[in-house]
Amino acid sequence: MAADTWGGIDMDVRVRMGERTLDASFQTSARALAFVGPSGAGKTTLIRVLAGVERRAKGTLSVGGRTWMDGSGSTMPPWERGVGWAPQEALLFPHLSVRENMAYGGAERSEVEQMAELFRITELLERRPRKLSGGERQRVTVARALLSRPQLVLLDEPFSALDRPLRAELSRTVRELLDRRGIPLVLVSHDEGDADILADERWHLVDGQLVRN
Repeated sequence: MAADTWGGIDMDVRVRMGERTLDASFQTSARALAFVGPSGAGKTTLIRVLAGVERRAKGTLSVGGRTWMDGSGSTMPPWERGVGWAPQEALLFPHLSVRENMAYGGAERSEVEQMAELFRITELLERRPRKLSGGERQRVTVARALLSRPQLVLLDEPFSALDRPLRAELSRTVRELLDRRGIPLVLVSHDEGDADILADERWHLVDGQLVRN
């Protein structure tokens, strides 16, 4: 999505989470956005709303000038949103190799190998997910999201299992790639350092409410 066609995000959504309620109401034209807060604050629920898989969500949502939720119960399905999503649980197809997982969205072999080099996972390409550490699975998941030709990238605690130097290095790599391609980003993290590198605008999730930092 070219920089001059990005229409921003306009969200007014409520999600009941057991005894708590998430009220997510905001507008932004930022192309790199972070939601920061402690574990259990509702960050993952918020990103699931954007991914289109949070069935409890009620309200309205438009992204990039397109209506994803119209308030009447009509919701654009996930596969039509053009989202590259790297969930916190690093969901990989267990029967596929790392190479096959990364290519699942249609990436060419050369694209997979270039991305693997950037994420330092070249030696893992022929392994199955069960042979990977938590940090390795995270890197494969983020790489796959970036290779899916997304119009929006969603990252949920993308590098939480990595040591601080590698975490910072890969965060900068992701930001440079997205800036170069003109792809907007939404990050959720409990780590302020992730937001410092990856985002231009930051919101804190406090007691189910979003507060602009």
